[in-house]
Amino acid sequence: MNNKRKVLLGTIHAFSLWIPVHPRYGKSGLRPQLDTDNTSLSSFITKTQSFTLQQKPPKTVTMGQEDAVYLAKLAEQAERYEEMVENMKIVAGEDRDLTVEERNLLSVAYKNVIGARRASWRIVTSIEQKEESKGNSSQVGLIKEYRQKIEAELAKICEDILEVLDKHLIPSAKSGESKVFYHKMKGDYHRYLAEFAIGDRRKDSADKSLEAYKAATEVAQTELPPTHPIRLGLALNFSVFYYEILNAPDQACHLAKQAFDDAIAELDTLSEESYKDSTLIMQLLRDNLTLWTSSEAEPAQTGSGESAAPKEAAPEATEAPAAAASTEEAPKAAE
Repeated sequence: MNNKRKVLLGTIHAFSLWIPVHPRYGKSGLRPQLDTDNTSLSSFITKTQSFTLQQKPPKTVTMGQEDAVYLAKLAEQAERYEEMVENMKIVAGEDRDLTVEERNLLSVAYKNVIGARRASWRIVTSIEQKEESKGNSSQVGLIKEYRQKIEAELAKICEDILEVLDKHLIPSAKSGESKVFYHKMKGDYHRYLAEFAIGDRRKDSADKSLEAYKAATEVAQTELPPTHPIRLGLALNFSVFYYEILNAPDQACHLAKQAFDDAIAELDTLSEESYKDSTLIMQLLRDNLTLWTSSEAEPAQTGSGESAAPKEAAPEATEAPAAAASTEEAPKAAE
């Protein structure tokens, strides 16, 4: 081999060492031209398999309970309640009795997510009723489609929290306070489903709501004092259920008055830490009683058992504040 050939081959070899390795096609960076030569094909397959084996699988990051709680608080401050829900679902999935703070965060998250859509549903339903009275059939069709979209979102949220309650929270509840809290939540979200459902679906949701409220009441009457904010919040929401879903104003008033009177009788035993929450709910019980017993008040449901459209400018019954029996003030039950 002459000297020029040696120099040329040496240069080519050195250049080949400098060329960066392409992750798929090797040093040349070009798509390999496979021919029918078995040796070349086998060599290419072997190199490809070798490269594939060298790739590291992506790391799976598991969020801890403390991080999930912290992010839920952060999401609450940022008013990003859907993300707050997702973080608290991680905590709820640990199958243990949650702390008071964790329970409240969970309730706040779902109450805000569902509350915005319940308010939207009432507004759209009211507009739909107005357009129907004017005979604007084309607008009514559009409004109905939009209302059904909101109802689908409501149903998804309710079914989501009900699954969390049935699979994780209720089975893991140890204290009487937790049991009442979760059964009350179950009653609330079945009630929200009954607000817009019709026919058999409405009856099924109403039956499940009644069953959950009764289960919560049974525990509350034996394990929580009449002045406890969770017991008072249960009585408030249960009475709203009787008035608006079952169209039973007498039972609603009886339940609300009984809870109020029982709490008044033991007001001296009320602890300082729960005084503000308890007295707030007692005031709401009294407000609802005043509303329901006034001559102007009308039941929110029709005799047919189907959801009635909210009455414009009519007074609203009020539910338990979420912060008191565990979160921000709930959207009011009916217009």
